Amino acid sequence: MENHTSAALKVAQGGIIAALYVVLTLVSNAFGLANGAIQVRISEALTVLPVFTPAAIPGLFAGCIISNTLTGAVLPDIIFGSLATLAAGIVTYRIRHLNRFLAPVPPILANTLVVPFVLRYAYGAEDAIPFMMLTVFAGEFISCGVLGMMLYPVMNRILRRDG
Repeated sequence: MENHTSAALKVAQGGIIAALYVVLTLVSNAFGLANGAIQVRISEALTVLPVFTPAAIPGLFAGCIISNTLTGAVLPDIIFGSLATLAAGIVTYRIRHLNRFLAPVPPILANTLVVPFVLRYAYGAEDAIPFMMLTVFAGEFISCGVLGMMLYPVMNRILRRDG
């Protein structure tokens, strides 16, 4: 019975994370944070969650697919952006025991390396790839590095209290 409860809990956690990702992405879009040269998706702060639960990996992946679909992204963006999020989630989970300050590094790097090519080839952006890498890096640094690391101690307190 405990195995079924544990599995159900992980599915529920993944679903909640996906829903939060979608809502936070829509809020970011509504306030214009996800537009312009430096895009800040508040939802990207959640990319530190694989440190705390493996359920965050499919949750973030599903949330990214749903968010990109709802915000009108083109198919290559939905596919490659979501795969970048999935890869980052897996790496974040695998390095979780190293240094907590490494948690935002995989999503920052994955998006910095993938998104500029999506912008160029899926959307026809004319900026130079290195410039787009710089702007994506800046947005991801704010979202994952700053906001994500603000979420980190909050999650630690919640888990200590409930754990």
